Amino acid sequence: MEIYDKLVSMNDEFAQAAVEQQVLDPASRFYGGVIDPANGIAWPSHGGTPKDMAIWACALVNEDSRFYHEETLLKRLELAAQFMLRSQHADGSISPPWTNLHSPPDTAFVVSGLAQVYELLCTHAAEYAPVRKAAEDIRLFLERTIPVLLTGGCHTPNHRWVLCSALGFMYKLTGRSELKERAEAWLAEGIDCTQDGEWTERSNGIYNAVSDIVLIFAAEQLELPELLEPVRRNLRMMAYLIHPDGEVVTDYSGRQDFGSPFDLSGYFLAAKWLAYRDKDPLFEAIAELAGRSLRHPGGLPNHALLGLLRYPELRQPAVPPVPLPEDYRVVLNRSFPREHYLSGMEAAGHHGRIYHSKLHPDFGAPIARHRHGKTSATVMAEANSFFALRHGNVRLLAVQLASAFAPGYVKLEQMEELELEQGKSQEQSQKQGEGLLKKQAAEEIQEQRNVQGQGKAQENEQERGLRAKSGYRLTATERKGYYAPVAKELLPETARGPVSPWYLLPHHRREVTHEQQHRVEVEVLETAEGWSLRVQCAREEPILTQLTFLFGQESEMTGGEAVEQAENGMLFWKQGKVRLSSGEDWIELNGGVMEHKAAGLNNTGVPVNCRALVVNLLTPYDRTFELKLSH
Repeated sequence: MEIYDKLVSMNDEFAQAAVEQQVLDPASRFYGGVIDPANGIAWPSHGGTPKDMAIWACALVNEDSRFYHEETLLKRLELAAQFMLRSQHADGSISPPWTNLHSPPDTAFVVSGLAQVYELLCTHAAEYAPVRKAAEDIRLFLERTIPVLLTGGCHTPNHRWVLCSALGFMYKLTGRSELKERAEAWLAEGIDCTQDGEWTERSNGIYNAVSDIVLIFAAEQLELPELLEPVRRNLRMMAYLIHPDGEVVTDYSGRQDFGSPFDLSGYFLAAKWLAYRDKDPLFEAIAELAGRSLRHPGGLPNHALLGLLRYPELRQPAVPPVPLPEDYRVVLNRSFPREHYLSGMEAAGHHGRIYHSKLHPDFGAPIARHRHGKTSATVMAEANSFFALRHGNVRLLAVQLASAFAPGYVKLEQMEELELEQGKSQEQSQKQGEGLLKKQAAEEIQEQRNVQGQGKAQENEQERGLRAKSGYRLTATERKGYYAPVAKELLPETARGPVSPWYLLPHHRREVTHEQQHRVEVEVLETAEGWSLRVQCAREEPILTQLTFLFGQESEMTGGEAVEQAENGMLFWKQGKVRLSSGEDWIELNGGVMEHKAAGLNNTGVPVNCRALVVNLLTPYDRTFELKLSH
């Protein structure tokens, strides 16, 4: 009940705030809408006025709210419903405040939320009849969306499941079979989730939680319980993507949450729903932590209090939660046959082109997660950063390798495990996870037995005087060539005309000449004192390279005699040891060098609120950087 009470109080606060932002001028085109403080305009999108309608509805029907059956608030809800009807286009769609005009998926977000609001109001109408008018207008809005739901498309992978959720709600509401058939057409594309629970967009901060909750709704409304299985996998995976302070790992996201702070709050309703259904103590533990993280009732369709009012049984713990894993080493997607899937891309026929979205070829790339005490580390493939480390209050947000070859950040494509220590931490991870990556754990134990004889050879090769607990080798091979004349028989008619535009030539038919390769290898080792990073490139021609350590702005840097200030805010690390401290916690780095004076490379930059410690390298290079951690 503690989280429920918190949500009721919080919902009342946001209900009052929304009342104060509602447009009450009948002459305004936004009459009845709730102003978005970010831009001063009222919007019909799921993060706009519909979100506030859900907040108001929850307050009106909940006897624990101070707004229970308040007539003034009911009038505000009615005005908002009228605003939604006026904002709806003739095709049934709405337009959010970003670029998606007449957007089927954004309309589906609203439908999946307002359908729940409609259900809540209808259920309460027998007790409080005045809510019927608002409910009728909401139903009218929902029914008008049916044409766009039946014909509309998507941009991103998760949009498909949002559309399925909306189609499911409308199928349940109207019984129209064509709605279910349209959802089945989307589902026929198959589910984009690895066996370890990774969704295409690798968005732990936002879109994982979106896919999870809308597939739960789709499973419920369309009576397809098999849709719950990828949600279970993703929640189990998320247990290993949490920093000690409750923040989730966003260092490799393929969406806008990349590198930004997010917590588990978006997972609350999905975890709570499945904890009750499955009586799963891990899901209950995730829901408990997510509930403690909630600072807002939630946007649509993932509104936490709305969920608890629709499912009152979720207000109490379904089972006692288990402790979430805090001491572990796991590799996500280590057995995912990514190369097999990538090899089929050419046969897909799209030639690598997709409109208003991305192909996400990084889907299923391996991610290593280490957490011990106050230390949390991530080793990543297919991201602009290959390593991130939290140690207490010190945040090493990213370690990025960039070169002038491509130019830009080098995304390391492959990750190979060098050594895994067989010990208590892995066993604890398996037990605490209650089934997460069980197959992986068994495979690792067998693999450890197979490679025990190789461990000493690897140590000798390292020659660093450090006992590696575990390690990873990451590699990338970039290619860049030149393009020959188009064969005469392949030239278009315009090539023989008075003007031959470059854009009409069949560039894809040119032969490649003088193709060059740039191969980079990185070893990341967990050591007795912290971590060790070794970067190597054997290319003899001089290629400007930069290795950047990005720290949070809150860190204090000492060892200034080894650092030179650059004009663009970067700090060149010339030599010696540098220590980044925050409170009593620190990370000490050793190994700096400055082999060229370039201030920056094309297609790279330093994010705001970061300290950038930059090592300027020149090929060929083989450099090791030691990261020592405070106790």
